[in-house]
Amino acid sequence: MNATDAHAAGTHAADRAEIVQLLGRYADVADLKQFDELPGLVLTDPVTVDFESVAGIPPMETPLGAYAEALRGAFAPFTATHHAITGHVVEIDGDRATVHAHVRAEHWLPEELTGDGPNCWLVVGFYDNEAVRTADGWRLSRVKLTATHQENAHLAGAALPAEPVH
Repeated sequence: MNATDAHAAGTHAADRAEIVQLLGRYADVADLKQFDELPGLVLTDPVTVDFESVAGIPPMETPLGAYAEALRGAFAPFTATHHAITGHVVEIDGDRATVHAHVRAEHWLPEELTGDGPNCWLVVGFYDNEAVRTADGWRLSRVKLTATHQENAHLAGAALPAEPVH
């Protein structure tokens, strides 16, 4: 391997690591309830979101501020959430990348909202996201969740916005 190839490989590895870190930070937005500054470190403005498989809301482009507020409202009812995002497959093409990853997301509601029934909504599936290199580093420009399994999906109603994000 010559010096140019070694530099390119090092750059590619650094880009991949930064992109994988974006998904960890994306999970932290909800799990740590960091809706103010963290979304701007993770997402572009505007961002395209696609949660049709979970919420029935068609894919849409939305301003970052509006999306952050929608997340704040959607996660407010939950006492805790945990999003484990693993198995990242990152394909980089210049200043654009795609990321396929597995997700297991657990969302716990307080007993006052669930009574004697189950209090955890589980979503298992995949993220198929797109990222772009910006002047501030890599950011997710498209987030798509495909749910392959849910348990207690009726509990999602406590978290879904009354209207789609615009």
